[in-house]
Amino acid sequence: MKITKICCIGAGYVGGPSCAVIAHKCPDVTVTVVDLSQERIDQWNSDNLPIFEPGLEEVVKSCRGKNLFFSTEIDKTIIEAELIIISVNTPTKTYGLGKGRAADLKYIESAARKIAEVSTSSKVVVEKSTVPVKAAESVNNILSANHKHGVRYQVLSNPEFLAEGTAISDLLFPDRVLIGGPQTPEGREAIDALSWVYQHWIPMEKIITMNTWSSELSKLAANAFLAQRISSINAMSAICEATGADVSEVSHAIGTDTRIGARFLQASIGFGGSCFQKDVLNLVYLSECLNLPEVAAYWQQVIEMNEYQKRRFANRIISALFNTVANKKIAIFGFAFKKDTADTRETPSLYICKYLMEEAALVSIYDPKVDHKQIVSDLTDPAVSDKETVDKLVTITTDPYEAAKGAHAIVICTEWDEFKTYNYQRIYDSMLKPAFIFDGRMILDHQSLLELGYHVETVGRRLVRNSVNRLQAMPK
Repeated sequence: MKITKICCIGAGYVGGPSCAVIAHKCPDVTVTVVDLSQERIDQWNSDNLPIFEPGLEEVVKSCRGKNLFFSTEIDKTIIEAELIIISVNTPTKTYGLGKGRAADLKYIESAARKIAEVSTSSKVVVEKSTVPVKAAESVNNILSANHKHGVRYQVLSNPEFLAEGTAISDLLFPDRVLIGGPQTPEGREAIDALSWVYQHWIPMEKIITMNTWSSELSKLAANAFLAQRISSINAMSAICEATGADVSEVSHAIGTDTRIGARFLQASIGFGGSCFQKDVLNLVYLSECLNLPEVAAYWQQVIEMNEYQKRRFANRIISALFNTVANKKIAIFGFAFKKDTADTRETPSLYICKYLMEEAALVSIYDPKVDHKQIVSDLTDPAVSDKETVDKLVTITTDPYEAAKGAHAIVICTEWDEFKTYNYQRIYDSMLKPAFIFDGRMILDHQSLLELGYHVETVGRRLVRNSVNRLQAMPK
């Protein structure tokens, strides 16, 4: 099966970058990304892309208008393509059965029905959105029930494993590419066709093929295991603070064990982003539906520990500031859920702000990439706060020095590299005393800050200034 035209339904965080790299590496293939949102498509066609990702702009501009196109002509693009990638949003349900845990598959179903409605020739349909196990079977059932004479479909699972902030590197140099599909002659032919696309730049040994359901579950399992590691080290950080141990030292000690490894053992205020919480909750719901309550409870605890870590850090701020933050200015450095992205989905910063606002703190927010409107939109979500409270308590600035001026404390919520380079003497001089820094990402030079006069609090370690201003763990 020769692939000359690819259609991607969904111009979001996965569809846009993934297809830009495919077009960049496959000049003989025409790739068109379609979306219902004219505004989003216009952004992809402009110099101001809707997504900030290091390296993305260069990749897009290298092939946009040549073999990479962004369009709202969904029907036409589907009809012409041999391979269709479904890359739509699959958020956690906010209503009905499975509310708060199950994946909402309405956009997946809508895409499948659109493909069945307009297709006039056989297609390979690739499920790239994160979905529960057996979702591909549902897509196949919809396509099969609505197919026209002579039109056949092969449905594949090809989950993405992108980390925001390094998505382009992850796409260019992946650890592996998973392709799941029917173990039939037609299914294997479709798998080979998609493999051919990836073989333009990825070695064959990194392309792993399997059955459809194993591929779907592998995506959920990968994110669940990574989230589990973060929650595990954060659980250790609470013990460290209570005993005088240093979580950085503990992390290094266990990370040198080759059976464990060092990655994802950095204690912090908790994980965020669009995938970890959603996928773990999806796994919880799947386990419950399969009548595996012990398995569901195990993975649910990963989420509970993440929520606990955010609450615990916010409570530590309040406790250190003499048990009240009412009418005290607190500068929040960073609103994105991690550095090198403008994504704020499930960002721990949002929950820290929520807890502080509930205590009537005056919150001053600075982030180098997140748009002002996005911050306001997140804060005024009904689950967080209301517009009147946000207008009264929140200030959003474009200058970190202004954000910290007159503040009682600074809270580092995102590990942006630029936060390490600020003139903290200048910031200290502009703050109320005693001046506190709460380093929720453990990125600053704590000894230097202590010598400047700051009171420093961080995750997984209790700090004091002794008589010679040297950093030390506080004894229990």
